Amino acid sequence: MFTLRVLTLLLLLLLLALSARLPRSAADPGDELCLTRLSESLQDPGSRLSNWSKAAFAEPCNGFTSSLSGATCNNGRIYKLSLSGLGLRGSIPANLANCTSLQALDLSANALTGPIPPDLQGLVNLAVLNLSSNRLSGQIPLQLALCAYLNVIDLHSNLLSGPIPQQLGLLVRLSAFDVSNNRLEGQIPGSLSNRTGNLPRFNASSFEGNKGLYGYPLAPMKTKGLSVLAIVGIGLGSGLASLVLSFTGVCIWLRVTERKMSMEEVSGTFWIFR
Repeated sequence: MFTLRVLTLLLLLLLLALSARLPRSAADPGDELCLTRLSESLQDPGSRLSNWSKAAFAEPCNGFTSSLSGATCNNGRIYKLSLSGLGLRGSIPANLANCTSLQALDLSANALTGPIPPDLQGLVNLAVLNLSSNRLSGQIPLQLALCAYLNVIDLHSNLLSGPIPQQLGLLVRLSAFDVSNNRLEGQIPGSLSNRTGNLPRFNASSFEGNKGLYGYPLAPMKTKGLSVLAIVGIGLGSGLASLVLSFTGVCIWLRVTERKMSMEEVSGTFWIFR
């Protein structure tokens, strides 16, 4: 019995030694391309991503850990990218969609510009998308509705314009949605503002700060131009002015007529005396 235990222990030690000497598996080609293109599209003035190199992209994961700053792995695949508040500049590359196992993407609080690529629809496992507090422009891509597992979409404090895609309301798992402080316009889709009991699906704070955006749950827009009271006042003023002018005209006509009749009487009297 003792000999069997010793042999089992020795066998386990041998297997561990052999596994330690085996090279780590190469990166998934999609992850490698994704990381390479993302690195090329970003500017890192603070050198916060100094260990992002081509060599590291070839082997970014070792099981559940990663040597790359801001990256987390799961079973050898990039699972999460958290690059918030690093002072990064540049744009979001379309090839980011090649990280098909990505479940959380946080690029918030940087200085990124350009559009949100519609290609992000390829992130079919994405649950959290946070691109807030950047300088992203263009429209919100309706293709995000194809990321069926999205729980969080945070795009506040950018320069996004155009309408909110109605298709986003079809994301049944969506529990947090914020597009405040952009340049969005049009009516808030009913699928994002429907009431659940006495409460909206998302409250007004999710939509505030967009001058052209209207509809529930935002407060009614103020009437552009003159108010109703101002219009009534102008109407009354105009009517009064017309009345005064008419009265003045009548008075002048009566005065002129009276003077004319007086002159005619004087003239008739003069001819009688002659």
